Amino acid sequence: MFQIDAKQFNELLQNGTTVNILDVREPIEYHSFNIGGQNIPVNKLQKGIENISYNKTDGIIVICSAGIRSEAACEILEANGFKNAVNLKGGLIALQREKNQ
Repeated sequence: MFQIDAKQFNELLQNGTTVNILDVREPIEYHSFNIGGQNIPVNKLQKGIENISYNKTDGIIVICSAGIRSEAACEILEANGFKNAVNLKGGLIALQREKNQ
């Protein structure tokens, strides 16, 4: 499984790179705070795989709060033919820490 750390991800955002984000947190978490992207909770991902708005060959950065649910989501995506799913290691918590440094 491929991973990106918070520093690398932050650099992509700062450089204006277009990134496809799949946020696998619960809707309440997503609506409380998000950095964009599509929201499909990890526990609904397997049944809702056809609802993903990205192509199976697109690079997708999968995020959650701490990187655990997104890691599981990457495995689900890979098992369903998504070739370029990347886990944000440490999740949004790591991203916040990186921005505060």
